[in-house]
Amino acid sequence: MNNLPLGVSILFAATTCLTVWLFFTASNKSRPLLIFLLIWMLLQAVIGLSGFYSVKGAFPPRLAFVLGPGLLISVLLFISRRGRRFMDTFLIDKLTILHAIRVPVEITLYFVYTVGLVPLIMTFEGRNLDILSGISAIIIFYIVFRKRKAGDKTLLVWNFLCLGLLINILTIAVLAAETPFQMLAFDQPNRGVTIFPLVWLPTVVVPIVLISHLAAIRQLLRKIKHKNA
Repeated sequence: MNNLPLGVSILFAATTCLTVWLFFTASNKSRPLLIFLLIWMLLQAVIGLSGFYSVKGAFPPRLAFVLGPGLLISVLLFISRRGRRFMDTFLIDKLTILHAIRVPVEITLYFVYTVGLVPLIMTFEGRNLDILSGISAIIIFYIVFRKRKAGDKTLLVWNFLCLGLLINILTIAVLAAETPFQMLAFDQPNRGVTIFPLVWLPTVVVPIVLISHLAAIRQLLRKIKHKNA
């Protein structure tokens, strides 16, 4: 049953919309990208509200349909020539500040934990340190792009570290979900990400955050290599 408080739903819906807007601005305001994201959000909302993702005991587990498409798109963008060209058009300063949305995401997850829809280990009081990515994004943006007191190498290291934190919480979320592969949080499994609007976390927000890291890392590696050539 969805017992998510209305305020939490509004907070997360607003966070998702802000994430999409920041990603749109980072893409040099690519209208095709914005249209795709809005259609994708609508589709995921309809599926989430239908209860499809919440069905237990299905094979393959419905979690695969929650995480799979977004992660596949992220990988395809990175490995395809056309995708890499597109990622090279992103504005790296805007990609950096985008990660500040991870703060309200983590606050949302904590509230979702309090109503029993995700386990404690998925919050900042457990094993999820991703809130540090959001807080540090503001600091890094300020010292790199405003004060110019740090450069590309600092930004590159930060992106790798925060990518590691993202992978950490993704791993925890998968292992805590009610699937045949569940290994964590049997007393309070990860059910929240299968309901609306939280379904936007794995289907919209996580892929955007992942692509933002990959695009920034690619640009920075190329820039550093060019400087050292």
